[in-house]
Amino acid sequence: MAEERVPPPGIDVTTPNIARVYDAFLGGKDNFAVDREVMALALRNVPDAKEHGKANRALLRRVVRLMVADYGIRQFIDIGSGLPTMGNVHEVAQEIEPKARIVYVDNDPMVAVHARALLGRNDATRFLTADLRHPDSIVGDPGMREFLDFDEPIGLLLFAILHHIGDDENPEGIMTTLRDALPSGSYVAISHFHNPGKERPEDAARAYASEKLFNEKFGTGRWRTKDEIRAYFGDFELLRPGLVPMWEWRPGPADSRIRTLTHHLTLGGVGRKQ
Repeated sequence: MAEERVPPPGIDVTTPNIARVYDAFLGGKDNFAVDREVMALALRNVPDAKEHGKANRALLRRVVRLMVADYGIRQFIDIGSGLPTMGNVHEVAQEIEPKARIVYVDNDPMVAVHARALLGRNDATRFLTADLRHPDSIVGDPGMREFLDFDEPIGLLLFAILHHIGDDENPEGIMTTLRDALPSGSYVAISHFHNPGKERPEDAARAYASEKLFNEKFGTGRWRTKDEIRAYFGDFELLRPGLVPMWEWRPGPADSRIRTLTHHLTLGGVGRKQ
């Protein structure tokens, strides 16, 4: 059992928190008993869900390396960045290009505390407290506009965040605002909970059960269809192999090829703006 920590001032440890639950799945230390209780409930439905969280981080690292090394991207916006863990975007990008600039965006106060402590004196990295539900506050933020060059391509990362935007919160409009703000040659990378429906009834049942649990505990969580997720890329050109289970998106030599129970429950993809 993880050792309980004294929470930062103003942090509610009586209610589960999405970022902290994800941290627990990744084996982190920035979570509390209430978060680990939710993780335990999720593991009853999908026993290998921890591998799912690790696969999401592995996909993030592959995408960032590709954007920097192959496509020359030198600036990133990571929305819903979550609590710092191994292989953060700036660590991956700046290992290849030390001058790469990264802005992390999250609305969670605990994420802000830990992110700013981690970033310290890294002059090529910033943290912005903002909510994805208000995309203009992100792409229109003066500090963001001063730090990043919106005349040059940007890598926009939305990993495990859009599925926490409800259908009534206009996710399509949010993505339109974000896409429109990006210059030509930019990339958008998304990972999103997926419900495969009638094609995979057992996976669909797990998706429905997981959605019920997340909404009971957090009030958010949508396992969407492939077509719904694809629509978030708009007219961006999807890079091969398209929108696929995370494990199938250009796996590297060190990436697991094991098909877990969660294999089809999250899709990932990358699109390029012409």
